[in-house]
Amino acid sequence: MSYSPAEDRYQKVEYKRCGRSGLKLPPISLGLWHNFGSVDDFDNARELVRFSFDEGITHFDLANNYGPVPGSAETNFGRILKKDFESYRDELIVSTKAGYDMWPGPYGDRGSKKYLVASLNQSLHRLGLDYVDIFYSHRPDPETPIEETVDALEYAVRSGKALYVGISNYGAEQTAAAYAELKSRGIRCLIHQPRYNMIDRRPESGLLDTLDELGMGAIVFSPLEQGILSDRYLEGIPAQSRATRNHFLSEETVRERQTLARALNEIASERGQTLAQMAIAWVLKRSTVVSALVGASSTQQIAENVKGVANTRFSDEELARIDAIIKG
Repeated sequence: MSYSPAEDRYQKVEYKRCGRSGLKLPPISLGLWHNFGSVDDFDNARELVRFSFDEGITHFDLANNYGPVPGSAETNFGRILKKDFESYRDELIVSTKAGYDMWPGPYGDRGSKKYLVASLNQSLHRLGLDYVDIFYSHRPDPETPIEETVDALEYAVRSGKALYVGISNYGAEQTAAAYAELKSRGIRCLIHQPRYNMIDRRPESGLLDTLDELGMGAIVFSPLEQGILSDRYLEGIPAQSRATRNHFLSEETVRERQTLARALNEIASERGQTLAQMAIAWVLKRSTVVSALVGASSTQQIAENVKGVANTRFSDEELARIDAIIKG
């Protein structure tokens, strides 16, 4: 059955300008780190993308190594684009990244121009696209001069293979250095993608202030702390949940934070929100953060997350209570 997107999709979302730029992003973006690989259900992945677009979500975020297997998320998303979105390409923001281990040998990860350019070319082939909207350096490389990493980002823009470039997982000083080097070449460093949520506050130690000073926007990943800041684990650890099968989140970590999550859930309930909705609202409360990057395994999760945007205002008392819970 051919896909026709919801006609009211742009009436559902208030798009936000990314820093001091002309690009606007939806407050919720869909990340394809999980549930889009070759081991996953393709029809479900396709349904997630369709549903997201119907809800006004125009930004879809990938990386070269997303899967498993590495590269397969891009391949599957490319199939979805061809099947359903060829007529809507100009309404989409498609981003990808390179920086983590992708293929064997000395040129398969980190920040060299050799690796980043080769990876971008491979990503475009898998996606079936002539260009991506945003290409990121996925992580800083302490062994490669920032000038060389920027060489690759400059190439991406000059060649027309990326409209914008960004960085991810860079510290405040590294961000300022990358921004300055790109600016010296007449290229905007548009966006930073850090890990940030109510539990993980590291970007507050200088990074967010730096982004404000530079006029960059932030799109944050793991706003739900891999499901801990949701109702997923409030009453236990469900079979086949991420904590039972993913080395990035252990059952021990979940159990250690269940009391914290339950206390936060009480505040969310008082606000008329689920814990996940409050967690998303919390990261969006600061104007620096233009979008929250969420993963999903069902359309119900996307629908719930979208509702978190309805109330991003917090009283001083609520913020103090949240901080007291997090700090113990």
